[in-house]
Amino acid sequence: MIEFRSKAYYKVSAALAFGSFLVFCNLYLFQPMLPVLADHFAVSATHINWLLAAGTLTLALMLLPWAFASERIGRRKVLLISLFLLPAIGLTSLLTDSLLLLIISRALMGMALAGFTAVAVAYMAEEFSAKAFSHGIGAYISANSLGGISGRLFGGMLTDYFDWQTAVACMALLSLIGAVVVAWVLPQPNQQNTVQSSPLSQYHHIIIEHLKNKKIYFAMLIGGVNFAIFINLYTVTGFRLVSEPYAMPVSIAAMIFLCYLSGTVSSRLVGIWCQRFSPITGMLAGAIMGLLGMLVASNDSLVVIFIGLNLLSFGAFFTHSLAYGWVSQQAKKSKATATALYLVHYYVCGSLGGFYLIYCWQHGGWTQVMIGAGLLYAVVFWLCWRLGHYVHDKKEHTLQAAQ
Repeated sequence: MIEFRSKAYYKVSAALAFGSFLVFCNLYLFQPMLPVLADHFAVSATHINWLLAAGTLTLALMLLPWAFASERIGRRKVLLISLFLLPAIGLTSLLTDSLLLLIISRALMGMALAGFTAVAVAYMAEEFSAKAFSHGIGAYISANSLGGISGRLFGGMLTDYFDWQTAVACMALLSLIGAVVVAWVLPQPNQQNTVQSSPLSQYHHIIIEHLKNKKIYFAMLIGGVNFAIFINLYTVTGFRLVSEPYAMPVSIAAMIFLCYLSGTVSSRLVGIWCQRFSPITGMLAGAIMGLLGMLVASNDSLVVIFIGLNLLSFGAFFTHSLAYGWVSQQAKKSKATATALYLVHYYVCGSLGGFYLIYCWQHGGWTQVMIGAGLLYAVVFWLCWRLGHYVHDKKEHTLQAAQ
């Protein structure tokens, strides 16, 4: 096992964190470009949203297949296959100026990204000691956040100063260099962690068992709907800021993604919260703060919008961290499959939520967006209530059975 603060620990942690950084850079590269690409292809905001949704949707759908493949061929092989596919797909997308083919390339990108996303944490869990894992996972999650922010800023600025093709080409080059570095640094896995070949039917039954567990499934839905609101309020805000009366350049509008940093802070506070309060109450509190942030961001002042987005990010990441951790803790077996299922709900809801909130934006502006997102927040509140009620009933039932 790799011990905390050993040379191997720093090598593996750095390699996986850098790989994660590249994955999320590629996933969200196109988000700030959407208003520019809508004009370039002369399509509506709803249609251009497929460039973001195609990647997140296929990522969600491929998480479990990649996880299953890693049980057969090994974690490290899947991690490297995933990373080396990124520059290949990125460069291929530059061979066409067809929106349909570009959407297909983004769907392929999502499928490739799912490999690293599905396997990286499992690799750490198998290779690291308990203490090393608890520290390494923090660096990995931070890299997720920083990659998402950097990819959006990178895409927005290069598109504004050059064009979107330059942004894609530069990201492909960075991804190729990164894949080579990770392949060089990441060691072969421990011989004790042998490749398994469990039958597919076994995973099928495990998935069904997790989905039937209301204590887990409600948390998956909370995380999914919460993400659907959060990521797509940012997308709509991007359209809002490049339109009149703001008429911002894409490079300046992309700066709103720096507000994600408040979410990085809130996710670190989850451990403190759980020592004193219920995780379910925290999920509800995070959603309430997110709703408050959205309402504050409805103001016309850019400073107030910035404050509102920080509140939104703080609350959304808080809810996500608690829901994600809850699923892992409550799953009595096959925790990796349970957390993969959580991410499936997370990204599917994020993809579908974009079409919903962008439709609201196109047909009623920011006011309609707030109404649409408000309905989704009502769903989150209801799910938190159902989860809390179900847990309370289970506890009472257990006590009565013990008596």
